[in-house]
Amino acid sequence: MTRVLLATFCLLPDGEPGGDHLVAALAARGLEARWVSWDDPNVDWAAADLVAVRATWDYHRRCADFLAWARKVDAATTLLNGADVFAWNADKAYLVALADRLPVVPSLLVDDSDLAGGLRAGLERFGPVVVKARTGASGIGVVQAERTDDHRLSGLTAGPWIVQPLVESVRTRGETSVFVLDGVAVSQVEKLPGGDEIRVHEQFGGVTRPVPLGEETAAVAVAAMDEVATLFGGPLDYGRVDLMEHEGRLVVSELELIEPGLYLDVLPENAEPFADLVAARLE
Repeated sequence: MTRVLLATFCLLPDGEPGGDHLVAALAARGLEARWVSWDDPNVDWAAADLVAVRATWDYHRRCADFLAWARKVDAATTLLNGADVFAWNADKAYLVALADRLPVVPSLLVDDSDLAGGLRAGLERFGPVVVKARTGASGIGVVQAERTDDHRLSGLTAGPWIVQPLVESVRTRGETSVFVLDGVAVSQVEKLPGGDEIRVHEQFGGVTRPVPLGEETAAVAVAAMDEVATLFGGPLDYGRVDLMEHEGRLVVSELELIEPGLYLDVLPENAEPFADLVAARLE
């Protein structure tokens, strides 16, 4: 039987929430799949017919190690999206690189060499800002600031950082995520923050709910994936495109091309097109 390894991390040995739906969908297509931690030294990655990175949700803390692992796996077997895409997507500087190609949340890059100057530039350009690590996940270390001496900046995690305007629509409309698998937009969820938060993640009180796939959101998401595919000279396997409304239009807030959660706990149907993608790559 064809072997598929679904990469997770040590604190999620059974994969992402609802991950059993994906294993079952792959089994229905004659594919034997199991969840394994990406840093488990006992795993023979080369023996797998395909590896799909699914829930490596510690990669941002161990980015160099993770990318080195991805390069080794990519050289040994089929790795969906691939190590080069992972390395590019691990640094949110990609938003600046895409700004001339796509509608994205405006962004400035800042590092420790001039944190105060970078913040001043962001505040002058955007007004109130959001500051986040260029390599980060799950809203950890995301802070708001209205001045360079804003007390909330004490919550910054290690740099370098990306500085963006505070997109006010996140409080009312939230953020929309569109799943693009094998070049096709297949589903959509809406994520709303809780209370006074701007972060839509569940650990900060956010709520995620599936909604019908919108024509406009699907078009923007597919266009974003196509632009990245052009950069890499070939199609991407999967991605989640996060969108927000800014200055009257939909803009890309993030592209998740490494380990985007499929929200299988609230949208178990996502397992089917992902399994179709895996099966297609193994033909």
